[in-house]
Amino acid sequence: MSGLNASLGYFLAIVGVSAVGRVLVTRWRPRWTFLTEFIAAFALSACRLEVDTIAEVGQWAGALGPDVAITMLFISITVHGVIMQGVSGNPSVTLMGLLQKDTGVVVSVLSVAAQLLGAYAALLVAGEYWQMELTDMHMIKNLMMSECSTSLQVSPLQGVFAEALGALSFHLIYLVMKSRSQLLRIPIFSVLLTLIAYAGNNYTSGYVNPSLAYAMTFTCPGHSFLTYSLVYWLGPLIGMTLALFLYLGNIPLLFSRNLLYSKKTRFRVPKGKTSEDKTS
Repeated sequence: MSGLNASLGYFLAIVGVSAVGRVLVTRWRPRWTFLTEFIAAFALSACRLEVDTIAEVGQWAGALGPDVAITMLFISITVHGVIMQGVSGNPSVTLMGLLQKDTGVVVSVLSVAAQLLGAYAALLVAGEYWQMELTDMHMIKNLMMSECSTSLQVSPLQGVFAEALGALSFHLIYLVMKSRSQLLRIPIFSVLLTLIAYAGNNYTSGYVNPSLAYAMTFTCPGHSFLTYSLVYWLGPLIGMTLALFLYLGNIPLLFSRNLLYSKKTRFRVPKGKTSEDKTS
């Protein structure tokens, strides 16, 4: 079995299981939104782990070039957006809803916890899949599991800046496109996230998603858990908060006064006549 065929089968299995799980949760437990966040984070992380395998090993173990990895990344993000409409699988998006007062504290905490558990489950499933060693590419990936290469290739400060910049771009577009049609939003987000990942490849890999980063690099040697947390949590949260402030002019959960934009009335209200005018 060729490496690409095995990867396509893996992608189809993950998408199928996630789509069925989303339908079942929506039908039977529509108020348990944290379960859909678990499924979304699982699907996103599981697919990205296989894309990372193609990028790392595929070029010299499966004759799969970087163009294949980029294409598979774009397709996986697009399919994720289609089957997971209205669900992000991203803690920074969930916390942005909290800052906007769109979601409560309890729901936000449960959603973030579910997203992290989903990413961890994806790591376990991908590990079991690689241990099957269906192709040479997966055999090598299985041998590399305990010594995976870190995604953080710069200093922590530069990493925070890179993740914050990527998150700022993503969340600004997210806020601008929030009320637009899914037919327009999904391809734009897919292109944007693919570009951020490509641009950040030599820095932090441009995850702009703390739960995704946990599955992709937190278990890899090279940096401490604290350093990974600083870069992949603080960076996206800084970028998200700055994007929200630039878009709204305030942070609704923290303060209501608009510090950037003034609300001007569109029409002038005519002034009433004074007593002096009436007597004249």
